[in-house]
Amino acid sequence: MLDKLKLVEEKYLELEARAAQPDFYADPQAAARLLKEQKELEPVVTAYRRYRKAEREGADLREMLDGPLEPDLRALCQEEFTQNKKDLELLEQELKLLLLPRDPNDEKSVIMELRGGVGGEESALFAHSLFRMYSMYAAAKGWKLELLNYSETELGGVKEADFILNGCGAWSRLKFESGVHRVQRVPETESGGRVHTSTATVAVLPEMEEVEVDIRPEDIEMQVYRSSGAGGQHINKTSSAVRLIHKPTGIVVACQEERSQVQNREKCMHMLASKLYEMEQTRLEAAQSGLRRSQVGAGMRNERIRTYNFPQGRVTDHRIGLTLYKIDAVMDGGLDELIDALVTADQAEKLRSSEGGGV
Repeated sequence: MLDKLKLVEEKYLELEARAAQPDFYADPQAAARLLKEQKELEPVVTAYRRYRKAEREGADLREMLDGPLEPDLRALCQEEFTQNKKDLELLEQELKLLLLPRDPNDEKSVIMELRGGVGGEESALFAHSLFRMYSMYAAAKGWKLELLNYSETELGGVKEADFILNGCGAWSRLKFESGVHRVQRVPETESGGRVHTSTATVAVLPEMEEVEVDIRPEDIEMQVYRSSGAGGQHINKTSSAVRLIHKPTGIVVACQEERSQVQNREKCMHMLASKLYEMEQTRLEAAQSGLRRSQVGAGMRNERIRTYNFPQGRVTDHRIGLTLYKIDAVMDGGLDELIDALVTADQAEKLRSSEGGGV
């Protein structure tokens, strides 16, 4: 590992030297790429330098302990040496995590799809609760929400909602949300006060540009229709809504939230590119390893991943066995504790895999 870290530092110093050249900004695009690469390497180099500093301090303390010392000074040195060993272990773990292969999509925005599942009207109301939860989480992060497709029930539930959360790092935080979300609560439609169980499905995709995915124009069938919904101001009477059908795969995407057909088609193309990318990634990963994308269940839309139990005030993530008794805070967008635990579990699994493979 230390040899690899030395090479990373050398690369960082090389980039630093190039950035100091007078003509560095002559090619703005190349300069931006190099600065981005340097920024990505910086946390690794900083941690590596802290590790080497701690190693030197440990060696000095060891040398002092091997020589003649007054009892009080020896006790102090021994205490510092013990702390130094702990610091080195923590830094080594941090470096191992920093050296794990990065998800190239981590900085991307995301496309999210919510659908009511089992439970009729209550499932649609729960899907609305999830839409509100993710909206509040996005607002707290400073991300912008753009609706693509939104279909309501008469009671205000969500049949389906497709939307983009625009924000740097959205994928890194939300990629583990794909799957079946289950709710246990007394529905608004229940007069007898009985607890019902319903579900809603969530799909999360990294937002891809058309240029990142090969989409042939002849493979796309475009249909236009009038926007429809609960009567929001974005709805109009012209045929501005767009539905795209990717003929080779059968993937269908639709957008009706923009006023113009051109804008709706553009957003449909983003959705289609993201879906095709996900399909290809799933195929490649299955072929290479026979394993699903992540041990914590990312991308498994048909897997129950989390239960929201309102009578007991708890939220349980079944993939990592974490239960939080703060359902109100979670439903108001307080997802960070859950997401942090999922990220940590994913990193731990990757570490086990890399160590098991002798990396």
